[in-house]
Amino acid sequence: MMRAWILPVLMVVCGSAGAAGLLRGGSPVPAAVFLLVCALFAGLNSPLVFPRSLTAAEARRRSAVDHRPVVYWRPGCPYCLRLRLRLGRKARRLHWVDIWRDPAGAAEVRAANDGNETVPTVVVAGRPHTNPDPAWVREQLTSTAR
Repeated sequence: MMRAWILPVLMVVCGSAGAAGLLRGGSPVPAAVFLLVCALFAGLNSPLVFPRSLTAAEARRRSAVDHRPVVYWRPGCPYCLRLRLRLGRKARRLHWVDIWRDPAGAAEVRAANDGNETVPTVVVAGRPHTNPDPAWVREQLTSTAR
């Protein structure tokens, strides 16, 4: 679980150090902007942006009942963030599995991607799709809603 927070914490620490340097140089406005940008990137790369993660077993069970896709992801992944942001509110309807928190989820991703932990891997009707187009994932959500 700590691994998911390394990048966001590092961004805040580096942003604070950079802002302190700018402040010492007599530039308070650029220091504040720099710190704000670093905090924004830290927030976007934190697990807080994503819906609550489930275990792989729980996500499979729920998907079997409601036929919604399962998304395997990890914090700090730009492609996972792209998928999450492009799905908007519909992202909450998917079942999200953080592979850094769930070893079984990581094993499923490796099995689907020739031993690689390539994310996002979206499983629709038992079939894995690696880094699919967000528009396609949105279509899968609307087709399961019928």
